Amino acid sequence: MFDWDDLRYFLAVARHGSTLAAARVLKVNQSTVQRRLTELEQRIGRPLVRRHPTGYRLTEFGEALLPQAQRVEQAVAAFEVQVDVSRRDAVGVVRVTCPEPLMNRITASPLLERFRMRHPGLEVEFAMSDRYLDLAKGDADVALRSGDTDDGVLIGRKIGDSLWAVYASRAYVERHGRPERIEDLERHALAGFDETMAGHRAAKWLREVVPGARIVARNDSVLGLLNSVKASIGIAPLPTALGDAEPELVRLFGPIPELTRIWRVLAHPDVRHTPRVAAFFDFMVEEIETLRPIITG
Repeated sequence: MFDWDDLRYFLAVARHGSTLAAARVLKVNQSTVQRRLTELEQRIGRPLVRRHPTGYRLTEFGEALLPQAQRVEQAVAAFEVQVDVSRRDAVGVVRVTCPEPLMNRITASPLLERFRMRHPGLEVEFAMSDRYLDLAKGDADVALRSGDTDDGVLIGRKIGDSLWAVYASRAYVERHGRPERIEDLERHALAGFDETMAGHRAAKWLREVVPGARIVARNDSVLGLLNSVKASIGIAPLPTALGDAEPELVRLFGPIPELTRIWRVLAHPDVRHTPRVAAFFDFMVEEIETLRPIITG
C-alpha cells in the first residue's frame, strides 16, 4: 500500500517537530522530507501531520499510527543488526568436496570471484574426490554431488543435470572405425573404472550393456577416464560437460538416459545454517543459471 521507507520521514517529523529538523537528522533536503511525507499521506488516504506556526504536530490519526511505525523502525533496526552480525561471522574457510573436473570448470569461471566479492572474509577450499566424502563426519562442509545419495539426512538443492554420453577420440575412430550401435562396443577397446569405482553408475551400465567388454585401461577418477579417451586408448562414457568441451573427442552415443542424474549442493543440517556454510550454499543456489553450463556443458 505504501513504501515502508516513507515511515522514516514520518517518524523524524514526529520526533523533531519540523521538516527542516527532520531533514538535518536524515541528511536529506527539506523538500525531500515534505515530498515523502505527502506521498505517504496520499497513499494512506488521511493526513498524518498538521502545520502550525511553531512547527508540525501529529493529527489524531497520526498519533494512533505512531506506535506501530515505531515498532516497524525497531524491527528494521533489529534486522540490520542481525545482517551485520551474520556478515561479521561469515569468515573462515568453507570446505567444498566435488570431482576434480568440476573444480577445474568452476575455478575457470567467474563464480568464485563473485563469491569473494560478496563474502571477502571467506575462502573456499576444495576437497576433490569422485567418491563421496562423509559430511556427517566433517570431511567437508558442502558437497557438489551428482547421482544418488543414500544419506537422507543431508539438506540439498538441485543445481543442474548430470548427462553422460559415450566418446572416442577422432584418432581412435580413424584407426578402428566408429561403432554404430551400443552392442558394437564389444568389438572395441574400452576405458573404464577400477575396483574402487566399481559401484559408479557408468561402471554398472557398461557391465550391463557390454557384458563382454574388453577393458584396456582402468581409472580411479572421471578425469583419468577422460585422459584415457583423449589418449586414444579406448572408448568410454563421460560427462557431456567434459566430452563436448574436448575438440579431439567425438560423441558416439547419448546422452544415455540410464546415466542421467541430477547435481545437488548438499550440506549436513548441523552446519547448513552456520554463516559461512549458508553463505556458500545460498550463493550456489542463486547462481544456478551460471552453474548449469558448467555442470551440463
